[in-house]
Amino acid sequence: MVRPTQLLHSQREPAPVRPAATLLLLRDTPAGLEVLMTRRSDKASFGAGAYVFPGGRIDDGDAQAHGIAARRATQSDVQLTQSIAALRESFEELGVLLAHHADGRPVQAAVLAAMNRSTAGDAPSFAAQCAQHGLTLASDRVFTFAHWITDRDLPKRFDVPFLVARMPDGQIPVADESEQFEPVWVRPADALERHKARRFLLMFPTVRTLERLAAYATVDAVLGACDQEQPLFTSCPRAGLLAGKEARYMESDTPYGELALVCPDGQIVHALDWQSEQPVRLLHNLQRLTAPNPSAMTGPGTNSYIVGDAATGYLVIDPGPLDAGHIRRLHDATGGDIRMIVCTHSHADHSPAALPLQALCEARPPILGLPSAPTAKPTARFTPDRALDDGERLVLQDASRGTAHTLRVVHTPGHASNHLCLVLEEDGLLFSGDHILNGSTTVVDPPDGNMTAYLDSLDTLDEACASAKVEFILPAHGYVLASARDAIAFLKMHRLRREARILAAMRAQPDGTVEDWLPIAYADVPERMWPVAARSLAAHVERLRERELA
Repeated sequence: MVRPTQLLHSQREPAPVRPAATLLLLRDTPAGLEVLMTRRSDKASFGAGAYVFPGGRIDDGDAQAHGIAARRATQSDVQLTQSIAALRESFEELGVLLAHHADGRPVQAAVLAAMNRSTAGDAPSFAAQCAQHGLTLASDRVFTFAHWITDRDLPKRFDVPFLVARMPDGQIPVADESEQFEPVWVRPADALERHKARRFLLMFPTVRTLERLAAYATVDAVLGACDQEQPLFTSCPRAGLLAGKEARYMESDTPYGELALVCPDGQIVHALDWQSEQPVRLLHNLQRLTAPNPSAMTGPGTNSYIVGDAATGYLVIDPGPLDAGHIRRLHDATGGDIRMIVCTHSHADHSPAALPLQALCEARPPILGLPSAPTAKPTARFTPDRALDDGERLVLQDASRGTAHTLRVVHTPGHASNHLCLVLEEDGLLFSGDHILNGSTTVVDPPDGNMTAYLDSLDTLDEACASAKVEFILPAHGYVLASARDAIAFLKMHRLRREARILAAMRAQPDGTVEDWLPIAYADVPERMWPVAARSLAAHVERLRERELA
């Protein structure tokens, strides 16, 4: 866990979350799946004027109404309460009620007309009215699609399952004209298109939910995907600044981890724009300066990291390519007080700046890393002043304050034979070089790259993250990654799935070549990236043949 003393922004307690429930009523049409939406009041304190799904807070009466609700054997008490709340809100806001009589008949129109949608004042409660008319709520036909927790920066926060159910036949939604207006049936893709054209205001969770709902063709497909009693995804979004404007992100979005590191309590102050003119401060003891070398291979550019502070001096990780401006900016950001320069590996966008940066510093800090192997390309030759041992600790120390920044070396061959990573032990941070990237997978290019070594090194990094309680990964390309061990597990799973596809292609064409297998194994990758993918494919083929699986 990051030390509180290193956080840039004062810690604060986000607003407490309140339990709520939302219901997506679905129907099949010749044009495809449609969902019922309604427009919130322009005077609403939350999401004014936005198109939403019916829903609202869970109240005490919902938890006490289990006796009038049908229940699946696998449905928990919490899920049942959520379903009852969603059904109640749908009735109050739109007059739609998923219920049936004791003999199984759907709720009759005359009964619906006799029920009071407003339970304010002395009016009987929703549950009491259902009991009075002998109705059983069809909560057993309500399933969890998603789980949203309102962003930490907002003054009103809710913990909300987004539930799904089939629209009952014969009922017509009618808005209450106080909280909700203009009920409309819409295909998810159409709603998103109208929102993009600024003709259909949607809140962030609604957009992301519709994006996922658009992947289903029928109501049965949606309900079938939700039969495991678990949400298909859970999210508590975070917001940052992009081009000076507020932008929100889910956990699966590449900027999310960086926002979690820099603004853990949800402050919207961190700029996410990529630039190379000045360092981006991530913590008091951590800055990132991105080299001006963006490309298909380097993403926004190569990240050089500056660890330390004015009292301890600085350690620079991956000084980058041979770019005079970038080297000068690294020197200026540290005031020239660089105690060590570490290269995670010898590739041309990581290590060439080490010597000229060293020459700029009066104290001539040592260049540390691992020497390149004979298998390295001529453009990736590197000899450090001293080779780093696996497990060695590099320490920046301020004795007067008792402050230390300790970086533990972890040898991780695979992307390159001389690749290493660093763990900042006091703050639970992993500097992953090119072994783990954000938004893409690294290339493993034989003979200097080796796929078996790469996968084994992922296991090594997982163990290092577990022992040092690492939460964040700082890659050489892209934003910070959160949930370090989950990211490593996902990356390994991705590589093994790709290997399975390659093996299937090899078995389908046993006399084929890399050129023959590439379009099959990488059919899901844009063709413009195939020349790069061919290198990793060759590494997988080498590994499969070594293991006698091909």
